[in-house]
Order: sequence, then structure tokens, then C-alpha cells
Amino acid sequence: MLYYVSGDVTVLEPGLAVVDCGGVGYGCHITGYTAAQLKLNQKTRLYVTESIREDAYELYGFSSREEQRCYELLTSVTGVGPKAAIAILSAGGPQNFTLAVMTGDEKMLTAAQGVGKKLAQRIILELKDKIGGGNMELDFSGPAVTAPVQQGNNIALAQAALQELGYSPAEIHQSLKGVDPNATTEELVRFALRNMVMRN
Repeated sequence: MLYYVSGDVTVLEPGLAVVDCGGVGYGCHITGYTAAQLKLNQKTRLYVTESIREDAYELYGFSSREEQRCYELLTSVTGVGPKAAIAILSAGGPQNFTLAVMTGDEKMLTAAQGVGKKLAQRIILELKDKIGGGNMELDFSGPAVTAPVQQGNNIALAQAALQELGYSPAEIHQSLKGVDPNATTEELVRFALRNMVMRN
């Protein structure tokens, strides 16, 4: 099983990146979000999800484990194949996708090519509990983050989103230090992810 590929980007086209790993070029399907973070002839690391069928062996590459996790959640939904999952993540990135599911924002999902209203509703229905929207009060009850009472829901939503993306309570607590108490949920998530990237 491939976990990631690391090397120079030798081909960068819409929806495709080829990474040279010791003289072997691995072609990976990528989202627009990942493509925006790659540069031709520069070293990168893409986390890989394999798709193995009788007639094809394909790789899907992601610039972060968070985006990879979102892709895997999406493809677990009935009727969502790799193409639709890539389109959804290309339209808004992992943060906006997570927030769209947690807040029931169908419009963000239907902005992706080939995703209709019914499919968007199914994605929200099947993933909302997995992403943690239904447990936000429980998430907020922990001691990880202190914030004004009126901001509790935003903090809880941000914590739930970050936890679903694979971060531990300790990492979330550390990443939200110094956060603006008036920030929206989306701003909180972006703030935390930016801090985590800087620490890595």
C-alpha cells in the first residue's frame, strides 16, 4: 500500500500531477486545491489513496492528510465516486467542505460540477454525524478551549471539524491558542490549520 509519494513535480496539468520518486513517475489525480499548492520542478509530498479496479489502477494525491480524509469520507457516500469527490474538494477545499456539511450548506456542494441537489443532500445526511455536527455541545464541554459563552457554538463547530480531520484534542487546543474571540467558525478552522502547518 502506498501512503505518500515524495519527489519533484515533473508534470502539472489540470487534475493531474506526476511526482518523480527515484526515477519512477507516479501520476496522481489531484484537486484544484492541491494543484494550487504545487509548483513544477519543485519537491512535494502527496498523500495517496489508491483506487484498484479490474480495468484500472489509479492514484489520488492530496497535499494534506485533512484533504485525503475528506476525500475518503466523500467516496464512502452512496453515489459519490472519485470524480465527484475531486470536484467537490476542488470547489471549496477541505475546510469549506467540512463547514458545508456541518452547517447543511447545499449550495457550496452543488457548486461542484456534476453535483446536484439530491446528491448534496445525501452527502450532508450521511456525513454530518461522522464529521461531528450532532455532537458539538459535547465537543465544547471539554476543557480544550476557552471562549465567551456566545461564541461557544463557533468554537464547538471548529473543534468538531478539526477532530474529524484527524487532529487530537491536544493539537486542537494548541492550534487555537491566541484565537480572535469574535472569529467565525470558518475563521477558527483556518486559523487552527494555518498554525498546524507552520508547526510542521
